[in-house]
Amino acid sequence: MAKAAEPSAMPMSQQRVTNVHLQRMKDKGELISMVGTAACDALWVAACERAGVNLVRYTAPGESSAQRAEDMKWHTRNIRKLAPNINLNAVMQSSTYADKYSAVRYASELLTEGADSVMAMGVTNDTLKYMTENWVPVFGHVGCLSGWHSMWHGGYARVGKTAADAMQVFRGAYEYQELGMIGMTIEMTSREVTDLIAKKLRVPVIQVAAGGAADGSELVIFDLLGFQPVSTMPKHAKYYRSYFEDGIKAFAEFDADVKGKVYPAEAHGWGMDEKELDAFANELEKKYPDVKK
Repeated sequence: MAKAAEPSAMPMSQQRVTNVHLQRMKDKGELISMVGTAACDALWVAACERAGVNLVRYTAPGESSAQRAEDMKWHTRNIRKLAPNINLNAVMQSSTYADKYSAVRYASELLTEGADSVMAMGVTNDTLKYMTENWVPVFGHVGCLSGWHSMWHGGYARVGKTAADAMQVFRGAYEYQELGMIGMTIEMTSREVTDLIAKKLRVPVIQVAAGGAADGSELVIFDLLGFQPVSTMPKHAKYYRSYFEDGIKAFAEFDADVKGKVYPAEAHGWGMDEKELDAFANELEKKYPDVKK
């Protein structure tokens, strides 16, 4: 008889991809894969883990910034239950790091729930310094800042097109590193600027819509799985499977099978012993003769 596994008091899976693992991957020249799941179901993150993806950036569902901020706590717990090993980068809503004290308080709650790091888009150096001094691992963002922050770039636009602008992106990234940021994504820079900045920094730099190899790449799940028509996808995106189209086909086939009496077939169920069935049918008719007649 096989010996039962001994219970463990460890709160973390020993197979978990930690921030230290990501740093070692950069040091060894191994590329890091990252998926942006946005406010997707935890099952998507579990699928990413099963596929071998190293890192997932995620937000929570909610109709307002305040609701998304609150929902991130249970969302993080739910994700971690289904995906115990993948590295989780939790996106913080801007209001949660309006001051450095709020930033540490909120980030610590997300980390306690199972996140490996937090992303504070456009965080100030002063707040970042306070967060890292209080042992908060921040995996941040440079280049074109996503969401409402992109208005500072004239919308979702390319950045670092001139030498002076590229140097500004680098300086921001370098300052973040020196203030304790453990890694960052770089967005909408040229492939050359992307790779030069990644090579100059000690911490992992993951490109998203930035062309170069850097220390790895991120794709948003909606692009990766073809949630939108190919004709409207941005230049940097690549879809590997058309989940939406395949999903519609699967639902349509199921609907047709049910209505055509193809599903369930005999193979999808099991039969009762004939003698027991007769006994049940006779007893049923005897005791409830008028039911549904």
